[in-house]
Amino acid sequence: MEYQEIVDAVRSLEGALVVVPDESGPYPQLAWGDAFFYYAPDGVMPERTQPYGTIITKDYPDDETSELGTPGRFRVNIHVGRELAAKTIDPEAAPAQTDAFFAHPLYGAAGWVSVVNPAGGTGAAVISLLRTAHEEARARSVRRGRQGAVE
Repeated sequence: MEYQEIVDAVRSLEGALVVVPDESGPYPQLAWGDAFFYYAPDGVMPERTQPYGTIITKDYPDDETSELGTPGRFRVNIHVGRELAAKTIDPEAAPAQTDAFFAHPLYGAAGWVSVVNPAGGTGAAVISLLRTAHEEARARSVRRGRQGAVE
């Protein structure tokens, strides 16, 4: 599964906003080329809401265990909640392993799962989990009465 396939799948979800920072915007250079997924039917990036999913293409400070400095590697991160995370992760998977779900190296305890270079073993599940995370983000937005929330 390719980076762009995942971005396109998320963009197809109603109310989805995919932010891919680059040098033309106000984003730090470290974030350039990564993707951040939000529920934002008004098309405006929420200021006080974390994304429900991301794709990162490089190592971040304090987060180098997935070895994303190797060309062609990227990691999908999805907030699924603690219960679903416990059911999804492979407890034997290492953060540098490809095509296997593991607890996010920094946010796993908060219910985030990750997979490096999803493929045959995880690709369909990645899309399904992103849909679920999107719906959960939509539901939170509706509960909070955010402008632009669609029921």
